Amino acid sequence: MSDDFREIANYELPYSRKAELREVSFDGGMKMLRLILREGRRITQVDLDQDSALALSDAMGDWARQQD
Repeated sequence: MSDDFREIANYELPYSRKAELREVSFDGGMKMLRLILREGRRITQVDLDQDSALALSDAMGDWARQQD
């Protein structure tokens, strides 16, 4: 796995949690969006392809627009 990445955004979340988005470039030119969630010492990483990133962002945007 390549360590070549570009930081896109960092977010401070409720309850002292953090989220980070990175574009990760792999050997051969493939790029993925990496979502990193931090909660204390626990770290969860999820790599998303273009279709998955769009679906996730649409679902989160839909939910946020429905809130009062």
